[in-house]
Amino acid sequence: MAADNPPARPPGRPMDVTLDAAILAAAQRHLGERGYTGMSIQGVAAAAGTSAPSLRRRYRDKLELAMASIDAMQTQPLPAKAKDPRAEILAILRNTHDTMITGNGLAILAAVVTEQTRHPELLANFRRQIVDPLRARLLHALSAGVETGQLPAGVDLDTRVSMLTGSLYAHYLDGQPLPEDWSERALHVIWPASPTRPTHSAGTHPA
Repeated sequence: MAADNPPARPPGRPMDVTLDAAILAAAQRHLGERGYTGMSIQGVAAAAGTSAPSLRRRYRDKLELAMASIDAMQTQPLPAKAKDPRAEILAILRNTHDTMITGNGLAILAAVVTEQTRHPELLANFRRQIVDPLRARLLHALSAGVETGQLPAGVDLDTRVSMLTGSLYAHYLDGQPLPEDWSERALHVIWPASPTRPTHSAGTHPA
């Protein structure tokens, strides 16, 4: 009976997930190191251990491949919202360090900025995938700081967000290595940690 026949398999072999990841990692590396102009389908395919025809079955051209490599940058999602807004900002900044420094994000940003006249969609995609979610989360956490009274009312939150993210870009442009404690230092400038208050035994008072 026809009902007993197994469903037909779709034509072609299923995509190799491991190869997909290798292609995107190679594309990110080549985009950051060589720029969009120096990046090529053949070079990325060779670096990923595959062939150009195999890569083209996934991405029809270099632009589509570059866009996909930007989409894949945020491999580590932004951390969950914390009860303490200052602690949330610190976690977000540490996540940003991993994406932009360890993940070569700043070099990729430099590459797409260079192409903003010829291929503005690259920078637009970078903003949509990386910059906009980051700024939105930082702004939300700073707003929570104002609502809880930890930050004074009326502060310029948008400028504070720019100061936090801008210090990362400034280190890159200056050619300075980013300090290991950059997240803590950047946050301390706009939101100093509350000093630990000494505790006293019951019935006693400070001198």
